[in-house]
Amino acid sequence: MRDVTHDVPALHRRSFLKYTGALGAAAAVSASLSACSSGPESTNETGGGGGANRTLTAVIGYGNDGSWDPTQTASAFCMAANNHIYEGLLDTDPISREPYAALATQVPADPNATSWKFTLRAGAKFHDGKPVTADDVVFVFDRILDPKTQTLAKGFFVSWLKEVRKIDAQNVELVLKFPFPDGLSRLTLAKIMPKHVFSQPGAWDEAIKGKAIGSGPYTQAAHHPKSNTTFEAYPDYNGPRKAAFKKMNWLTIVDAAPRVARISGASAGAQIADNIPYANIGQLESGGLTVAGGAGMNNLFLMFNTKHKPFDDVRVRQALHYAIDTDKMIEVALKGHGKPSSSFLNQSNPSFRPARTVYDYDPDKAKALLKQAGVSGLKIEILAVNVSWIVDCLPTIKASWDAIGVRTTLSPQETTAVFTKMDQKQDYQVVAAASNPNQFGLDADLIMHYNYGPENLWMQYTRWADNSVAKALFRDMDRATREPDAEKKKAMVQDYIDIVAEQAVLYPVVHNELMTAWNPKELTGIRAQPYPGINLLQAKWA
Repeated sequence: MRDVTHDVPALHRRSFLKYTGALGAAAAVSASLSACSSGPESTNETGGGGGANRTLTAVIGYGNDGSWDPTQTASAFCMAANNHIYEGLLDTDPISREPYAALATQVPADPNATSWKFTLRAGAKFHDGKPVTADDVVFVFDRILDPKTQTLAKGFFVSWLKEVRKIDAQNVELVLKFPFPDGLSRLTLAKIMPKHVFSQPGAWDEAIKGKAIGSGPYTQAAHHPKSNTTFEAYPDYNGPRKAAFKKMNWLTIVDAAPRVARISGASAGAQIADNIPYANIGQLESGGLTVAGGAGMNNLFLMFNTKHKPFDDVRVRQALHYAIDTDKMIEVALKGHGKPSSSFLNQSNPSFRPARTVYDYDPDKAKALLKQAGVSGLKIEILAVNVSWIVDCLPTIKASWDAIGVRTTLSPQETTAVFTKMDQKQDYQVVAAASNPNQFGLDADLIMHYNYGPENLWMQYTRWADNSVAKALFRDMDRATREPDAEKKKAMVQDYIDIVAEQAVLYPVVHNELMTAWNPKELTGIRAQPYPGINLLQAKWA
């Protein structure tokens, strides 16, 4: 299976290419990264001694060669690793996403205040032994809020956070533009990095390539792009979630068969693996492993080029959604581990309600809409990422569209190739890809702004941002962000999601589960995440 997180937001990949001076040259960049190191012998390491000194080996179904810069990355592997290496002022529980004090000593008592003051944990040290200070906190937030610096994290903070001030060496103040309680959980997305390291010339490029120095429970011991990354428990860590494993070895195996093989059978070389294919669940369970799923925002979406006729016509976009037999897709491709999208948000999201427009399977309605739009003899090439479960879903889309007289050609390609075409503004008709903004959080405001907005990269891909409906939508979204009353805000978000659903410019077809497998005889405290990656901060040896 290919790295779905490169689909998730092309944003991090675009920033990566931008900062290495090679925008649109993804293949060359990937080659240069893979040349950093060949696969080390440690990819086979599962020992390290007995008992507590054993090395935990994990298999991650996503690449470790994306950006490691915490202000930039959307890579599943890198984000999951950074959660073990770095800390925010507050971090969040990986499942509930409730904030807890990490580098800060406590969560602010009043989430509705427009000023949050934090005291840093006494004795907190970076992995190079230097103390964590208020200067480091200000350094990171200044980068995120800098209008001249484009980072992925900027989109999560700039709308509501005015500035971050140093009070003294151990105390900082966050000044908000207006009350924004959801901001507390977002603080985990601002990982505190040492100013004395990352303010040096070229340091951000090094961070992109894999340099990671934080204050968290694990240090990055070694990093081998396209192979593995190793970790060691940090002996001077004095925070709330201490390392339970003396060493960890995370293997990156993006193809499904070798990933499953690494965790199964009597000679299994790993204790845990994410991104488990549905077809292998029974096999792994019969072998004594626990396999659990997390249902969240993971989805297959369609993205239309609204400057390519007839996709500028909302009726055509709607028709193509109504035409898809989603029940068949879920049964055949997802083996029952999914649900048809009835909103942009998944059904377990706290802000979910069915959208006013729900694309139930209705081929007759699809034909009628195409007729109303004056469209006949339509031929479509679906430009798709070659993520295995997406590829499994594509035949259902083709069969469904062929059935209403739309001659459909499937064109699955390497993810980097797909989004290089997007970055280069090449012409296309429809893109099918995967997304899961839950890796950033659960709040609907974050999820929707991640996908929609006047300067949003996704909207640049769709060529829709200058549409009058889009401009009105973006105004509605900004008003909802500023609404202080939680229930009113929820209703406002649901109302503008109705517009998103009706327009179907970038919209999910199905939401599916992500599966994690582990050996319960060796590990306890594991919880399956509804977004890519793993979190072992509360796990331990059985």
